[in-house]
Amino acid sequence: MYSDSQSWYQVHNEDAWIFDKLILSRRLGYICGPHGIDVPKPGRYIVRPVVNIEGMSRKARFIEIEKDTADLLEPGEFWCEVFTGRHLSVDYIKGNQVLCVEGIRDPNDPIWKWSKWVRTDDQIEYPSIMKSLRHSYPYVNVEMIGGRVIEIHLRLNPNWELYDGDEIIPVFDDCVEPLKGYRYVESADYRRRGFFQKIG
Repeated sequence: MYSDSQSWYQVHNEDAWIFDKLILSRRLGYICGPHGIDVPKPGRYIVRPVVNIEGMSRKARFIEIEKDTADLLEPGEFWCEVFTGRHLSVDYIKGNQVLCVEGIRDPNDPIWKWSKWVRTDDQIEYPSIMKSLRHSYPYVNVEMIGGRVIEIHLRLNPNWELYDGDEIIPVFDDCVEPLKGYRYVESADYRRRGFFQKIG
């Protein structure tokens, strides 16, 4: 199984659109646009890098936009309508679902800062936009908010790959106290130090 950076060298040219979140959003019919394109109406939008190989919601943020985006966004960023609902991360092997986890986040925290991830029993049909990937890539992970696809990866969820439990809690620089009933696993990435994994 490849990491996201390794997938860049393995993906077929015609499938490289999966790395481009703006093109993905456009293909899915979302209200979105790149830096320099006016929003259709004033409101709250999510801004993200068009491509973010390193993940962890780097540079993602919610902002109010009246119209013009040239002075609010940086080149290489895009804006998109905001989705609400459950945030699910779903793994498929050869088109068959093998894992679904839900991310829980305090709405007052930055987008990258998750409170915990929990395993769920949800069965999510393989998204139709990914049909061209089904027979070319054995591992696919999709991130969804409120049933809307927001990211596609040609790998499984790396935080659960070797763990059979039901809950993990990310550990950040400001959260180092041990939790009873959990074991700590080192897994540094961006501002995260590791995870507390629920025992039993």
